[in-house]
Amino acid sequence: MANETIFICAGCDASAAGLAASLREALDRAGLTVKVAQPECMNVCARPITVAARAPGKHAYLFGDVDPARDLEGLVAFARLYAAAPDGAIEDARPLGELRTRLIGKIPASIA
Repeated sequence: MANETIFICAGCDASAAGLAASLREALDRAGLTVKVAQPECMNVCARPITVAARAPGKHAYLFGDVDPARDLEGLVAFARLYAAAPDGAIEDARPLGELRTRLIGKIPASIA
């Protein structure tokens, strides 16, 4: 069972719902079991659409200014790499295309 979740902020940009639906479909077509959730607000209102990814024991990622028309393929590539990385660390972001330039931060996984 996959524990990875991609969060797409629903608060500031009405097109976020369409991005979430498109991403769910694209992940399904790619055979990826990454979940997509839409929290009401992620408090990054200056950079809508905001997208985050997290999973237990993995680094978390936060992206801003995500464009539904340009970044869908990058999000699918990100989901594939993130799901495959045991600790969530993505060493080579080039497969993400322009999405890599929208990274706000990477939060380390919990340290025991």
